[in-house]
Amino acid sequence: MRMFLDRIIVLLAWNWKYKKESRAFAWKHLFRPATIEEKRAFLLKNGIALWDVIASCSITGSADASIKDVTPNDLTPILNGAPIRQIFVNGKTAEKYYNKYTKPIIQKDAVCLPSTSPANAAWSVEKLIAAWSVIL
Repeated sequence: MRMFLDRIIVLLAWNWKYKKESRAFAWKHLFRPATIEEKRAFLLKNGIALWDVIASCSITGSADASIKDVTPNDLTPILNGAPIRQIFVNGKTAEKYYNKYTKPIIQKDAVCLPSTSPANAAWSVEKLIAAWSVIL
């Protein structure tokens, strides 16, 4: 088992009530583990940290376009404690907030992967799996 984290997936998951379908999709189709313990073991085995780009915000329903009053999360604790070699963002909205709030502080580029949101109908499950396979 890998004993260190060397990759981060930056999510836009601040609103679990509305975003749990996206999370379920990612785990079901991309990562496969079912239980919380299996998910944790999968992430640790593969040296992957998950981090939300937004700590809090105001939003109407699940509409990303309505996000305002953003308080970003601080990524530096993970970067200071682990030899992170790559950062990935889950979709264009996560990329937008990562570039606005996080990148200016940490000076690290992120690879934007296609969103796992069900709203991303342009990407089939097969295409998403192929695109996301770069994280492993």
